[in-house]
Amino acid sequence: MEKQNDALWEFDRAFGVPLCGVDEAGRGPLAGPVFAACAVLKPGAEIPWLNDSKKLTEKRREAIFRDILENGKAWFGIGTASPAEIDRLNILRATCLAMNRAYAAMLEQGLPGELLPALALVDGNRDPGLPLATQTVVKGDGKSAAIAAASVLAKVSRDRYMLELAAQYPQYQFQRHKGYPTKLHYELLEKHGVSPVHRRSFLKKRKETAEEG
Repeated sequence: MEKQNDALWEFDRAFGVPLCGVDEAGRGPLAGPVFAACAVLKPGAEIPWLNDSKKLTEKRREAIFRDILENGKAWFGIGTASPAEIDRLNILRATCLAMNRAYAAMLEQGLPGELLPALALVDGNRDPGLPLATQTVVKGDGKSAAIAAASVLAKVSRDRYMLELAAQYPQYQFQRHKGYPTKLHYELLEKHGVSPVHRRSFLKKRKETAEEG
C-alpha cells in the first residue's frame, strides 16, 4: 500500500488550530449542479493516495471515498447549487452557496467541540463567505490534506449524481462526459435540445460567442 503524502498533513498542522478543508467540483460543466464538500480529518487519520482529485484516477478516487466513509476518517458535509441557482446567481456565487451549504452540513455531523474548525482552508483564490476565519489556498487540493479530502468527496459525489442523471436522461450520455463541454455533449445537445438539468446561462454564452465569431 502506498504511504500517505505526509506533506499534506504537515501543511495543515502548521496552522496550529482545528481546521476544515473546502473544495468544489463541477464549475465548468454545461449541465448538473455544482458540488462542494467541507471536511475535518480525524486526528491520526491515514488516507493512502490522498491528493488533488484531478490527479487521481476514477478508481482511486472511489477507493479514497469509500475509505473515508467506511472507516470514518473525516467528518464532512456535501453541499450543492442547482442549475437554476447557477443561472440565477452566476457560477461563482452559486459555488460559494454550495460551499456554505457543505459547511453547514458538516457541522450537523456532531464532531467534538475541540475539533470545531477555527479556520477554513478553501481551494482557490475566492473567499466564499463562510462564518469563520478563512484562508484561500491556490491549488490547495495539492497542498492541504483537508482540502484534498474535500476535493475527492465533492468530485465522487458529483460523478455519482451525474450517473443518476444519465439514467433519467439517457439521450445525453452523462455517464460519458459528466456534463462537461465535450464534442459529444455538444453533438447531443444539437440533436436533443436543452434538458431541465442544463445550465442555460452557460449555453447562452456559448451561442453568443459563436454568433459574434
